[in-house]
Amino acid sequence: MSFLQLFRKKPLTKIVQQGGDGEHSGLNKVLTVKDLTFFGIAAIIGGGTFSAIGNACFTGGPGVILLYIMCAVACGFTAMCYAEFASRVPVSGSAYTYAYVSFGELFAWIIGWALLMEYSIGNIYIAFSWSGYFTNLLETFGIHLPEWLTINYKSAHAAFMDNKVGEGLTAWQNAPELAGLKIIFDLPAVAINVLITYLIYRGTKESKNLSNAMVYVKLAIILLVIIVGAFYIDIDNWTPFMPNGFGGVMAGVSAVFFAYIGFDAVSTLAEESKNPQRDLPRGMIYSLAICTLVYIVLALVLTGMVKYDLLGVSDPLAEIFALKGVKWMLFIVSIAAVVAMTSVMLVFQMGQPRIWMTMSRDGLMPKKFSEIHPKHKTPGFATIVTGIVVGLPIFFTDENFVLDFTSIGTLFAFVLVCGGVLMLSPQSEEELKDRATRGKFRIPYINSKWIFPALVLLAIVLVNYYVPEFFAETFNLSEATFATNLPMLAFFVLTLIMVVLAFVKNLSLIPLLGLISCCYLLTGMAVSNWKWFGIWLIIGLVIYFAYGFRKSKLNVAK
Repeated sequence: MSFLQLFRKKPLTKIVQQGGDGEHSGLNKVLTVKDLTFFGIAAIIGGGTFSAIGNACFTGGPGVILLYIMCAVACGFTAMCYAEFASRVPVSGSAYTYAYVSFGELFAWIIGWALLMEYSIGNIYIAFSWSGYFTNLLETFGIHLPEWLTINYKSAHAAFMDNKVGEGLTAWQNAPELAGLKIIFDLPAVAINVLITYLIYRGTKESKNLSNAMVYVKLAIILLVIIVGAFYIDIDNWTPFMPNGFGGVMAGVSAVFFAYIGFDAVSTLAEESKNPQRDLPRGMIYSLAICTLVYIVLALVLTGMVKYDLLGVSDPLAEIFALKGVKWMLFIVSIAAVVAMTSVMLVFQMGQPRIWMTMSRDGLMPKKFSEIHPKHKTPGFATIVTGIVVGLPIFFTDENFVLDFTSIGTLFAFVLVCGGVLMLSPQSEEELKDRATRGKFRIPYINSKWIFPALVLLAIVLVNYYVPEFFAETFNLSEATFATNLPMLAFFVLTLIMVVLAFVKNLSLIPLLGLISCCYLLTGMAVSNWKWFGIWLIIGLVIYFAYGFRKSKLNVAK
């Protein structure tokens, strides 16, 4: 095996022939720019709105809106890079396909493996959150499920070991046993996964219609939440703005970034779009802009209604109205949460099979994953496998673990997408003219030679002025803090390298800012997240070298 074979790139012409021309994919091309925008909103407004936003406000206080803006900026730059790729490489596969074009096969496999983690594990978190709101909704109708059918085994066992009074301990004490093993699992979470998998298996058109309807419902209810909540805002709750300092704001990076990861799922629907080169970029950017506005306003309403330290709960929107005694809103919030999280699961569950399918076409996964159902025109086998991959961990994991795990994998994918745009070969004048006449998206070229070094210098001055202790804490290389500070130190080294490259190579500014901003957000991840992510990558590399490399359609030895 030659070392260079690991970085062999797939030609753009071959990628387009696989499905980008609409003749070879076998998928139904039924999605318009409105559908794609709604899929983006469906994926973005969900668990991040009705669950993760509570923990973000709890750690960051009202200042968490700064983190939402930072994440939106990072995702905005990244969305433009996705849009550039979607315009030039209009096929399914998302960042996996884009990495194959720009970095080569090994990086494509790594990013595909990370995306599988993003979509599957992200849906596990959403399934748990969905279950909590759905159970509350059933309670309003007088329907009570046994505790051992509404909680995961891990949480119940932890409650038993800690002798912590609550739902977990009750579930452990009352659960039936089979062969000495407690039967405890989250039935609503399992059920919604099965239903979503069945719907996606049946067809894209059916999924589109349901998704669009759910987007209308949840946007209307969120607007109602904002309007009603505005009447209960006490501006004194916005002081102090950053109660735990800037470090407290950054501590919520996993929760906040998790709220944004859905927009990249739109790019997996390229082969089901009527005009992917024009509509995919618009769908991603429109949905991201709408959702950013919603998040910022919602965070201000939440932290204005109650003190930030009351928001560290799994259902913050329901909690604030309960504290204010607005009982009738609890029912509406529960409906909105159930609808919102269902739509998120729908889009994520659609995205993963299409990545399996694309990797299978390249020979990196078994051929079975690329089979298209003859009647439903969906990647049927891959869809069923996705349902199993999401469903099984529901029985033995919990939501806290999967939230951080999903965010770090997604950020890693975003970094490679931005870096990939920087490495794309420039197009000829004829190609650029064709993209302009057909309305295809193109990132405007802005020379970063002087701008990027100036921005880095300005950032250093501002941080040193407003957060004077930042650099002293970061460059503290004592044994107790070295592991925690290592990601930030690596970020400084990377930034200096990119400053030099920007000056020498005249790099394009927008993808460069996307790369740097996503790398900065990665520094907010805990050491444990990096450890688990490293284990996940090692498992993926073992599979690649054991199967993918040998079966690859680019393998010259084949």
